Amino acid sequence: MLKPAMPARRHAGGVTLIEVLVSVVILSFGLLGLANLQGKLHVAEAEAFQRAQAVLALSDISERISANRTQAASYVSAGPIGAGDSQPASCAALAAGPARDLCEWSNTLKGTAEGTTNAFGGRGCITEVQAPVVAPPCKPGIYQVTVTWQGMVKSASPALSCASGSYGGDEGYRRAISSQVTVGVPAC
Repeated sequence: MLKPAMPARRHAGGVTLIEVLVSVVILSFGLLGLANLQGKLHVAEAEAFQRAQAVLALSDISERISANRTQAASYVSAGPIGAGDSQPASCAALAAGPARDLCEWSNTLKGTAEGTTNAFGGRGCITEVQAPVVAPPCKPGIYQVTVTWQGMVKSASPALSCASGSYGGDEGYRRAISSQVTVGVPAC
């Protein structure tokens, strides 16, 4: 009876182990890259949320000014409204009109609608670009509404001066959006 021949023992010499280690190193770099991407996506999502909140706040006060055209000049603010201002937390005691609208806008900018103060931390400014002229030649009133907030990543500093210097020394973290509200003169 013939015995089957035993295969000759080959010495691997750790080649398989080296291949596994190289694979683990490559996989580790891939996972680190994925974690970095996830962090950047989180920051981008937070910045997008802040921008959406700012757009809603800008739209809100612009519509309030347009709805109360006869008192549009009363909405002009001497300084930034929102985080750090002296507006009360409850606007229920104020009569309807510009004072109440500014109080409610301040609370929106502060983020009190989310249940915590300073969640959004925005500030807003309303300036008069052109005063309305009721005598010929008639000119509409033009008001610039600006909302600012602090971003999470440094970028170019905005040209708008609203709340300048309110977010630390570096203006690269300050974000700003603006729109103009034109109030016509119905008498002309």
